[in-house]
Amino acid sequence: MEHTVTVTLPPHHGEGELGLPAIQPFGLVLFAHGSGSSRHSPRNRIVAAALREASLATLLFDLLTEDEATDRQLVFDIPLLAGRLRDAAKWATRDNRVAALPQGYFGASTGAAATLLAAAEPDARVCAVVSRGGRPDLAGTALAHVRAPTLLIVGGADDVVLGLNRAAQGRMRCECRLTVVPGATHLFEEPGTLDEVVTLARAWFLRHLPRTVAPGGTDGRRG
Repeated sequence: MEHTVTVTLPPHHGEGELGLPAIQPFGLVLFAHGSGSSRHSPRNRIVAAALREASLATLLFDLLTEDEATDRQLVFDIPLLAGRLRDAAKWATRDNRVAALPQGYFGASTGAAATLLAAAEPDARVCAVVSRGGRPDLAGTALAHVRAPTLLIVGGADDVVLGLNRAAQGRMRCECRLTVVPGATHLFEEPGTLDEVVTLARAWFLRHLPRTVAPGGTDGRRG
């Protein structure tokens, strides 16, 4: 049975929710939310639920503590947020429920910049990155050092962010796809647009996360 466990992530003691699918997962996706949001982001939670349906474990967590989240400088401190994401990824490699699973990152808005900055680190273990309405430009020169296949999902009506994503794609050397969801604005609130994000993200992770063998000789992946 699918279940969610509340966890505390060192060293900043942020709270998180580790979601485990009903059958053996073949990968773990860590979520980095955007500015002004938290692990309770309704859009990220919808995506996470769909990924668990596809036999992926998920980790939604707070990049900042409650006190830190009131400081606007920290909210937009991309290196700090990327460091918190790396800390969460390292924690996952020590938790026996998910330690052996290949990792993917899903970032939204400023959280997408944090995922790309973290993915650019030489020792990053991430195998795939998905950005929803992201600000990859905020990752700066790190874009050229990202090795993980990256999917940039942008709303067709989100003109400024679409331009920033196109420019960022041109600076990336890894496999990078830019997909535009017609009619969607920055938060993908229009009917059917978030469903398209779910479909795209799930397909990207299914394609790029390495297959792992679960106990009993099956890989945990549904056909």
